[in-house]
Formats: sequence, structure tokens, C-alpha cells
Amino acid sequence: MRGTIAGLLLATMAVSPVVVADAPPGLTVDRAVLLMRHGVRPPTKAPAMPAGVAAQGWPDWPVNPGWLTPHGADAIGRIAAWDGGRLRSLGLLPAKGCPAADTVRVIADSDQRTIATADRWIAAVAPGCRVRNEHKPQDAEDPLFNAIGAGLASYDPARVNAAVAAAVGPGGIAALDARYRPLLTRLDVILCGSAKSACGVSKQASAISPAAPGQRPKLSGALDRASTASQILLLEYAEGKAASQVGWGRAKPADITALSAFHALEFALMARPVPVASASLAGLAPLIRQGLTGPVRVTLISGHDTNVANLGGLLDIHWRVPGLAADDPAPGGAIVIERLRDTRGALYVRALYRSQTLEQMRSAASLAKDAPYAAVLPIPGCAALGKQGLCTLADFERKLSIS
Repeated sequence: MRGTIAGLLLATMAVSPVVVADAPPGLTVDRAVLLMRHGVRPPTKAPAMPAGVAAQGWPDWPVNPGWLTPHGADAIGRIAAWDGGRLRSLGLLPAKGCPAADTVRVIADSDQRTIATADRWIAAVAPGCRVRNEHKPQDAEDPLFNAIGAGLASYDPARVNAAVAAAVGPGGIAALDARYRPLLTRLDVILCGSAKSACGVSKQASAISPAAPGQRPKLSGALDRASTASQILLLEYAEGKAASQVGWGRAKPADITALSAFHALEFALMARPVPVASASLAGLAPLIRQGLTGPVRVTLISGHDTNVANLGGLLDIHWRVPGLAADDPAPGGAIVIERLRDTRGALYVRALYRSQTLEQMRSAASLAKDAPYAAVLPIPGCAALGKQGLCTLADFERKLSIS
């Protein structure tokens, strides 16, 4: 990622995505790779945040911390059915019946939510068909999804720290605290209500622990806690909880959208800068490349919001799902990389982002009536050859291997 956060947000807001349609004239889509975030889950810890952050107890959830909820699974089923229809319309899946053996590949991280998300996607895209969900035993560490910690990546902490500092911008992290002060104050009101005691997230100054060998940089303090709290509120809303349980009845839909900026900001600082993104994707980038150059027609990688943010940062692509802040990876949202072939056999790539809107997740709305958000995202630095959003395959592979 280049420049300051302010520049990134301006560039993001300026993006005018192209609504997904068929392949441009003279081109045929012959491969698709989806890097998808898992569906709606509860907070990953119980209690959801440290004591004192909220004045009241957090609401209950129907499953264990961090697991895919039934409502979240249903949402995955709806977006997967939409995926299946689109893949069939592109000719990547047969119009009827099961895909041929070894033409669909599914890889999931080892968390329950990522495994269950992939299972639900398979059931909706290829119902009754034998498509294997490749994953390690639940909760066993998978180095593909933790390349830096597993030592798979060439990782220069000095370069990472310089890139993070550039992302933070002039004035350092204190300037970001000041810039986001009004939003931090609003979040405190939601967390604390009328409580007068020490409560909320805004009082602790933000800081960044620098990268070290085998360790990514880490955000702490107000902005870190605001990212976590805002994501919990978004998940409560997306789960369809009663209004009285979403931020204790104090968080309105407009608040959920505005506060999502904290989650996007954390990724802009910690996941999207190119040296971080490239190293983090050292395990997944080969899978993406295989999906574009090998015999498998459709590849799904069921991972996490961090993985999606990493790929977004490496490619310098931007999206905005209705109901979320710019570049915030939505539950069940995916970056889709498609390979296209022209009549002479030349190969191109385009990137898309597709997701249900936040209201569609919450309401369980049918996507047959109201289509999900789906947009072509131009990839900077590619030879577009006059076709909006297209890279040559060679240019894309170079972008994927930037370190």
C-alpha cells in the first residue's frame, strides 16, 4: 500500500466499480479462484472483550465462540447458490449434474468456521456431488494460512515497519487517534450508555508494536479495541439479533456502517501494506496461481478477513460493500480472480469482489430477487489492453509474487 491512510480512503471512495456481467466480447472465462472470508460468527472469546470495555454484558450466541452460526451458514448458502448460478452461466460448471472429477477444488483453514463455511458452499454450489473439502484437523495449525508465523515467507521486518509507518502517515499513530476521536467518542457512548465509570475504548492511546522476525506488527490501544468492538457490533447486526441486542439497543444501522471504518483501518495499517501482504500470502499465493494455471476450473479458499485484506493490499484493489466501510472484508465476502481467454489463446485476469450487503445478511433476503454486491475491481499496474479491469496473466503473476 502506498501513501497515507487519508490518501487510501480518498482513492477508495473514488473507485467506480463495474457491475459484474458476462465476460467482455471475444473473451471466455475458463478459470475462477475465490478467496472468501468465513460467514457470520460470534466473538472469538468469551467474554467478548476485557472487563470494563462495556458497561453491560455482551449478548449470548447460539454456538461456541468463533464458530459459524446457523444464520451465518444460511447466508453462506445463499451467496454460494448465487456463485453456482454464475459459474454455470460462465460454463465453468455444467448446467446440470455434478462437475467432473478434479474440476472443483476447495481448501479451508482449520477453524470450525472456515471448514463449515466451505462445507456449506460445496452443498449449495454442487448439491449432492462429491467435492472434497481439503483442510487439516479442526484447530490444528495450518501454515498455509499463517505463512509468517510458520516461516514460509521471506520477511524483512525493517521493510515491513517502513511500509506500516508510510501507511500511518504524517503525525504517526497519535494523529490517527485525533482524526478518529469523534468516532471513538460515539463508540464509547454505545459501549457505556449512561455509565459514568471508566468504560469504553478511547482512553488508552493507540500504539503499534513493530514487526520482528517471524512476527507481524500489532496494533494496540484505542484503535485496536475499536476495531474489535465495531466488528462485534457488525456481527450482532449481521446475525439478525433483535435491535435491543445490537449494541444494547444503542447502535443504529448508520452506526454499524460508520464504525466499520475501525476494522478497515486496522487492515489498512496491519494487513494491506505490500511487504506484510506478500509475506502473509506466501502459503496461499501458490494456490491462487495453481487455480489460474492448472487443470482445476474452480478453486475456493475458505479463510479469514485478514487473508482477503492481504490480497486486496497486494493487488491494490478496493471495494465497498453496502453497509460496511470501504475495504472492510464482509462475512462471506470474496475476492474472485478470473482467468479469461481470447480467440487467439491469449490469457488475461480480472479481479472482482462479491458479497451480500449487510442488510441481506441480516434479513436473510433472497438473492434471486435482489442481487448481491458484485463489482469488477481494476488492478493498478497491469497492462489493461483497452479492456477495463483486465490484466495479462503474466502481469498478474508478477503482481502476485511481489515481495
